[in-house]
Amino acid sequence: MEGVRGSLGEMVSQLLPPSDSDSGSAFKDLNVVAMLHYFWEQKQAQRGIIRSDSLVVYESAPSPSPPYICYVTLPGGSCFGNFQCCFTKAEARRDAARIALMNSLFNDLPSRRITPEFISQSLEEAASTTSGCIGDASDPSTSIGAYCLMLELNTGKTMLEFQEIMTVFQLLHWNGSLKVFRERKCSRQEVITYYSQHPLDECTRSHMALDWMVRERDNPGVISQELQVALRELGEARRAGRELRFYKEKKEILSLALSQAYSEDQECGSTEARWVETDRGHVYVKDKEQSMGEDRPVETVPSYVYNLDNEQSLGES
Repeated sequence: MEGVRGSLGEMVSQLLPPSDSDSGSAFKDLNVVAMLHYFWEQKQAQRGIIRSDSLVVYESAPSPSPPYICYVTLPGGSCFGNFQCCFTKAEARRDAARIALMNSLFNDLPSRRITPEFISQSLEEAASTTSGCIGDASDPSTSIGAYCLMLELNTGKTMLEFQEIMTVFQLLHWNGSLKVFRERKCSRQEVITYYSQHPLDECTRSHMALDWMVRERDNPGVISQELQVALRELGEARRAGRELRFYKEKKEILSLALSQAYSEDQECGSTEARWVETDRGHVYVKDKEQSMGEDRPVETVPSYVYNLDNEQSLGES
């Protein structure tokens, strides 16, 4: 543990301005937003990558009043958010950057890189905690074999990079796509090899949203129900300081499906639907079209109201 702390301290010191000889005073008021940007700027430069777009992307969740929520997405897709209760957007931004910086630094340690030794240890742990056998590692048709193949395909990468790839397969499983692949006689090895080389993009998200629109026609209300679950999971993971991409991607895919499923209703009623996210709950609202310079009223749809306080009280009863 002391070695880990020492390595982290050395990494943080390298991110501090050279003029700061007194590192102790510098730690009192760190510009974590600038440090996070500098960290990833240096990593991209080491890889010979020059990006013209935003290196680190911040996104503030729509909220009419505090507390505010901010997400930060790193190169590669990993996402983190503020876990403290923030009463200004700038505070939420700094808190999200702080969590992302801590994870970025920790992920850069040698112990977080996938090596043959790491793979062997991970397979042994997986076999001991499941009903699988370590001998299945050479068979991609088994769960342990599929896990072994994924690790081997990502040898040399960090655990954060591996998590970015795992998020794709988590979404495929959640969306039911993996089941469809099995029904079409696609082998696990084929699926793993393909999606390990194809990152999550707008086309994949659109296809997943289309799948949920089909389910909505057969079972009206299923998208809003699943979206409520996704929002609750996203809030819980954010307050725990966890990596958020899986939960955030679910929310965005379902939000896209919901907006498209109700597009005809929106056009007929001249309304615009959206989810408003707050630190204590989430509300689906429709904004009526503004006319003749009047203020735009907000219509709250009762069937789409979800509040974390209600969820907690239900769990306590």
